[in-house]
Amino acid sequence: MKKLIVTADLHGSYSSWLTLKNLLGPLDELVIAGDLFDTKYGNFTHIDFQPESIKKDLMDFNHRFFYVYGNCDSISFFPGFETFLEFSCFNKKFFVSHGHRFCEYSSNIDIIIQGHTHLSSLEKRNGQIFMNPGSITCPRNGIYTYGVIENNCASIIELKTGNKIVTINL
Repeated sequence: MKKLIVTADLHGSYSSWLTLKNLLGPLDELVIAGDLFDTKYGNFTHIDFQPESIKKDLMDFNHRFFYVYGNCDSISFFPGFETFLEFSCFNKKFFVSHGHRFCEYSSNIDIIIQGHTHLSSLEKRNGQIFMNPGSITCPRNGIYTYGVIENNCASIIELKTGNKIVTINL
């Protein structure tokens, strides 16, 4: 694996999904911190709202991915996942949840990833890294962002420019 691409809050946007897929290199893995499909409240009349197309793409997806349900995802639409998960990568322990409800995680977690706010953030507190990748679909501050985690650092990337907004060493 080269890197983890981290996102949240696509809300069924097929164009955002295609953009995300284009960000992935051959060995990259994907972390989706909820609200990928938005089949609870989505705008079914909007041409770009295509959760079925995203679901179909995921059935043949060539990358390892980690996904948790968000508050706008219907579990019955894409069963088999949870509202939080833990995994290891780069010799670090990760905890992923959408962030719309409180989840307890242990102190041995190195990196906590959450979405929900549609605002990117990346900070280190008490030895733990907290990342919210923001949204490439509908950011609340107008800055379209996603996260990247590599061997030695975590970054928030501005989608339009490709510039790193903030980087923290692991």
